[in-house]
Amino acid sequence: MSDDQLIFRPDDVDLTRSPLRRGIAEPTFVLGAFNPGMTRLPSGNLLLMVRVAEALSQPIDGDHVRAIRWEDGTYVLDRYPVDQVDMTDPRQFAIRGAAHRILALTSLSWLLPVELSPDGAKIVAVYYDKAIEPAASWQDYGVEDARISRIGDRWYMTTCSVSAERHSTTLHISDNGLDYRLAGIILDHQNKDMLFFEGLVDGRFMALTRPLGEVYFAYPSNSPFVGGPSINFATSPDSLHWKPLEAPGIRARKASTSAMKVGGGTPPILTDQGWLTLYHGVERRDAVGIYRSFWALFDAKDPTKILRIEDDAAILEADPSLTAPIAHQMYLPTPVVFSTGIVDQGDHYLVASGEADLACRMTRIAKERFR
Repeated sequence: MSDDQLIFRPDDVDLTRSPLRRGIAEPTFVLGAFNPGMTRLPSGNLLLMVRVAEALSQPIDGDHVRAIRWEDGTYVLDRYPVDQVDMTDPRQFAIRGAAHRILALTSLSWLLPVELSPDGAKIVAVYYDKAIEPAASWQDYGVEDARISRIGDRWYMTTCSVSAERHSTTLHISDNGLDYRLAGIILDHQNKDMLFFEGLVDGRFMALTRPLGEVYFAYPSNSPFVGGPSINFATSPDSLHWKPLEAPGIRARKASTSAMKVGGGTPPILTDQGWLTLYHGVERRDAVGIYRSFWALFDAKDPTKILRIEDDAAILEADPSLTAPIAHQMYLPTPVVFSTGIVDQGDHYLVASGEADLACRMTRIAKERFR
C-alpha cells in the first residue's frame, strides 16, 4: 500500500443492509464512515470496526426537525419544532430554552466490522451480520467510536454509548476478534476516549480516560498548562470496575498549537521504549476546531510516568488530497484527523484514523519517527 490512503468511504456502505431498515422507511445517507477501531485477527488479517453515522436525507419535515432513535429493537423518528432548536451544527441540533445544553441527533451511529488484508491495503470482507447497534435504552442515540485492544487471548472494545439517560463508556468482549458481546457500562459519565492498554500492567488492566464536564478550573498563571479536558489514567482488576489514578496524565499545554483540548487516540501498545500512544489535540477554529494527532510515551512498568510527549509538531494532520475525490460529501468546515488504532508492522506502524469525520484513513509511519 502507499504510505497514506483512504480504505473505506461512505459509498462503501450498503444501506440496504443497515440495521435502521428495521423501522426507518425514509431515505437516509451515510454522513460518515470513520473513526475505526483496529486490531489484528488470528488469521493475520486486520479488522476495522467502522463507525457508520447514518443520517436522514431530509431531516426537516414541514415545520419540524426529526431525530432518529432506537426503541425496543426498532428505530423511530422524534419530531421537534424547528423554531425551538438550533441547527448550526450539521450533525445535531440543540433544544433552545432548556435548563441544560440538550442535544438531539439527525443521524444515528452503528459499528460495521470490515476485514482487511494483513498490510491494510485491501478490503477482504464486510460483516453486516456482525454489526454493533444499540441494544438498550442507554444507547438509544447510537454507538460510536470503537477502540480495540487485544489482551491475552481476548479482545476488549470500548465504545461511546449515547442516550437521553446517560453518555457512557461501554465494553464489548470477543474471543476471536470478530464476534463481540456487550458487557455493559463501565464508565457512567461522559467519556468518549477510554483506551485499554494492550497488555496488563502488574497484573491489572490499565486505561486512558478523558472525562468531560461543563466546568474546569484555572491553572496558576505561571503554569505551562491550559485548563480543560485532560487524558487521565485508571486501573481495574477485571476490565469492568475502574478506579481513577491520582497521577496527572496528558494535559493541554499553552505552547502547543493544539491547546484547545486533548483526548485519547490509539490504545497504548508496548514497544522497546515503553507504552506508545497517539492522541489528538485541537486548535480552536470555527465550531469544531482543527484536529491533529500527536504522540506520547509512558514507562513500561509504571505508565503514570510520562517519558515523552510530542505536542509541538503533529505526527498526523488532515490531508485534503485524500478526500478531494469525495469532497462533495464533506460537511465539516475545518480539517480533522482522529487516530483510533495502531498495529506493529515490523519496520513501521500502521495507523487507522478517521479523516474529516468522513472516511477511514490508513497511514504507514516509520518507527524512526518515534525516536
